[in-house]
Amino acid sequence: MTFGVDAATVARYRQLGRARFLDEQLKPPAGDPPELAAAIAAIPVTQQSAEHLLRAARAEQQRLNALPSEDEKQQARMALNQAANQATYETAKRHLMRALYSPAQLREQMTWFWMNHFSVFSGKGTVRWTLADYEERAVRPRALGMFRDLVLATVKSTAMLDYLDNAQSASGRINENYARELMELHTLGAAGGPSGSRYSQQDVQELARVLTGVGVNSTDAVPRLSRERQSLYVREGLFEFNPNRHDFGTKTVLNQRFVGDGFAEVEQAVTLLCRQSATARFISAKLVRYFVADDPPSALVDAMAGTFQRTGGDIAAVLRPMFLSAEIMGAPADTGKFKDPMQFVVSSLRLAYDGKVISNYLPVVGWLNQLGEPPYGRVTPDGYGLVETAWASSGQLVKRFEIARAIGSGSAGLFNTEDNRPGPRTGFPMLTNRLFYEAIESTLGIRTREALAQTASQQEWNTVLLASPEWMQR
Repeated sequence: MTFGVDAATVARYRQLGRARFLDEQLKPPAGDPPELAAAIAAIPVTQQSAEHLLRAARAEQQRLNALPSEDEKQQARMALNQAANQATYETAKRHLMRALYSPAQLREQMTWFWMNHFSVFSGKGTVRWTLADYEERAVRPRALGMFRDLVLATVKSTAMLDYLDNAQSASGRINENYARELMELHTLGAAGGPSGSRYSQQDVQELARVLTGVGVNSTDAVPRLSRERQSLYVREGLFEFNPNRHDFGTKTVLNQRFVGDGFAEVEQAVTLLCRQSATARFISAKLVRYFVADDPPSALVDAMAGTFQRTGGDIAAVLRPMFLSAEIMGAPADTGKFKDPMQFVVSSLRLAYDGKVISNYLPVVGWLNQLGEPPYGRVTPDGYGLVETAWASSGQLVKRFEIARAIGSGSAGLFNTEDNRPGPRTGFPMLTNRLFYEAIESTLGIRTREALAQTASQQEWNTVLLASPEWMQR
């Protein structure tokens, strides 16, 4: 349920017991603990709305376009690009802070899971300016809620509409990108695939017609609308449903007929997609693949899919039978899930610097970049891989060993300031501690124990533990 053990999580688990700990993780408090909340509130990207960031960026783009010389334009472009990169970094920093220090570990894991499932690429269009808002307002609050509400929130997200081109889709100029991914990647799964989905290219085209008019408006202007269409106009922040861009003709998606009802059609289409048995199976199988096994056991997927349909897509309810399943409870120690880079880096830091607050996240983001999983860096909309073969190459393991050595041998700059001025001295971690002997030692195989016994220093011992085969498993 967690990104990795730390002393506080283990203590809480022992205090509550397994069932109550699971209950607490499935229904955590809405907010962050006070110290974490204060640190997150101090991050500049948290203090600025997506509307402010995007409007400021577009105003700066207009200003630089009017500059008289190419040198001035180039300098202004570089500064604007640096500001956009900083906004992306701050969003990743906020995500990592919660992954490391939030007691609501399952919510933070599910936020990572859903941000990968509803993936957007920070390098496209204006996504960098609206990314923080997408994660904070659309995804994270619904990570353990109702799946239909989560899907609808992503449908109304500026980052998603920009990334998958629906902001440009209009009656007579339809773009099918978002409709295709909404069906194939977000809800039903690939047509004819293991989820049992049976939609056609015609369904994609009809859904694209339903989605016309769903877009972005970063100005204060409101489109001129006829009297009969004024009541159909929807505006929420940057999100806009513009009836003038909508195809009001009759459509048929998955054998259901949609009449020209404006944004109500979009809501009905999302509900239709989320109620399909294929969606229940696709999402359940993907959750099992993330948490339990690369090849999801069919009985467990069936049980979770049944819960999904019975509860109308209650994510917390779907997760419960998985965490109480024989596949997790009775799994041998050597059949765990291989950690993806995020899980490997965060679990290593939670163990190594338990109780210490990192001040510089540049090394952490750098490690994720080196390991091929930069936050918000997946170019294609399918998200990062969830299976071992995506992350177990020889090059990947060499990089992991280097990162294990960096973490185990010293502070790796984690406690410097972000402009790399020296911070307080922390020295190297002491992983031969009570937490190790209580929660980790019994999981190690004989070869790892022998390797640890042959180390010549605490730093080397730390490195061997963090690079061991057992530590690569969740």
